[in-house]
Amino acid sequence: MSEQTHVKLELDDIQRGVLSPRPSPYAATYILFRIDDRAHGRELMRRMSAMVTSAADTVSPLGQTWVSVALTRHGLSALGVPRESLETFAWEFRQGMAARANALGDIGESAPENWEAPLGSPDVHVVLVALAPDGARLEAALDRARPAYHALPGVTAIWRQDCHALPTETEPFGYRDGISHPAVEGSGFAGSNKLEEPLKAGEFVLGYPDELGGVQTLQPEVLGRNGTYAVFRKLHQRVAVFRRYLRDNATGPEDEDLLAAKIMGRWRSGAPLALSPLRDDPDLGADPYRNNSFLYQQDDPVGFTTPGGCHIRRGNPRDAAVAGAPRLHRMIRRGTAYGPPLPEGILEDDGADRGLMFAFIGAHLGRQFEFVQSEWMNDGVFFGAGDARDPIVGSGDGPGDFTIPRRPLRRCLRALPRFVVTRGGEYCFMPSLSALRWLGDLGD
Repeated sequence: MSEQTHVKLELDDIQRGVLSPRPSPYAATYILFRIDDRAHGRELMRRMSAMVTSAADTVSPLGQTWVSVALTRHGLSALGVPRESLETFAWEFRQGMAARANALGDIGESAPENWEAPLGSPDVHVVLVALAPDGARLEAALDRARPAYHALPGVTAIWRQDCHALPTETEPFGYRDGISHPAVEGSGFAGSNKLEEPLKAGEFVLGYPDELGGVQTLQPEVLGRNGTYAVFRKLHQRVAVFRRYLRDNATGPEDEDLLAAKIMGRWRSGAPLALSPLRDDPDLGADPYRNNSFLYQQDDPVGFTTPGGCHIRRGNPRDAAVAGAPRLHRMIRRGTAYGPPLPEGILEDDGADRGLMFAFIGAHLGRQFEFVQSEWMNDGVFFGAGDARDPIVGSGDGPGDFTIPRRPLRRCLRALPRFVVTRGGEYCFMPSLSALRWLGDLGD
């Protein structure tokens, strides 16, 4: 790994949605567009370059509110980006998420043929995301952005997903979320784990050195510099199935809470097992200065406290000695809940669609999102667990198993059903503000 150096990011040219943690509580909206007229699509890019919030704008009149815009490969083609430029993008991006379904484990119920239209289709060209601390400020942000795409008949809104913080301030399964956020060198945004050194800017933003000393670029340079890749996924959560599985495999309410914590790696309050192994600690879970500051290797290498196969340890092994240096696979993750909460104590599905819209930000689609999804979430070889999948979001054929290291005998949870189903998603590119202007000025 390269040594830490002082890097000055061009924050006024980087979209704020790349680097900023999401507010809590929050309200969010995803809107997808299709470009039917190239000239109108380019006009949209020109207008959005003036509407998108930059990472330098941390004192917005609307508070922790921002609007971001991203494009799919089909969207770049619709704008007339030259073929020689398109070929400099990551090959995973050029293929698109639907074409990568087998590698990602999106099979069976999660296969693209079962996705919610138009997700994964060539019709998705532009993704607009607005995020705010509450509904009123979200609507104000959308009011500011709406002139950018209104009165452009060659640009059509084809899908929208509204998201909101649940009254419990948890995700649909009942866990506090939005806890972990890496520190990025030169960003000015603090990380949530004070024991983690800031990561190189090039892990998240194109045009800067990454952890290996390389610099990701596109051609022409103005198109790539200060941009990044974004992965959007709509994940439906089977809350009633999850609750029933915990109840049916626990000896009582306290054991049910413990099983839930072992599966996630945190108690539902957000308190990590690493810091509170025996019982929940809501004060710790609610403390952003303490609830994510821990490591694994020195105190818990085998996973007796935080199982190696639990969700948070798979997604971020921290300092654990695993295949592939964990710092090379770090991403910025954000989840926003959609749909009504299932009332507490209800164990039968009510038919409502609920879950998370997930966004993953990184400069390396292959060794970040795809590696974590295929090697850490959908396999267990990296920590000696064979083909065991992530107990919450792991995907594949048939039920899975989950092992909890324990003395004198380990505890095994058998036949875990699929708790999360992929409803669709997109691989996108988030241009810089100057790249948005470049796209708007393209000629034929």
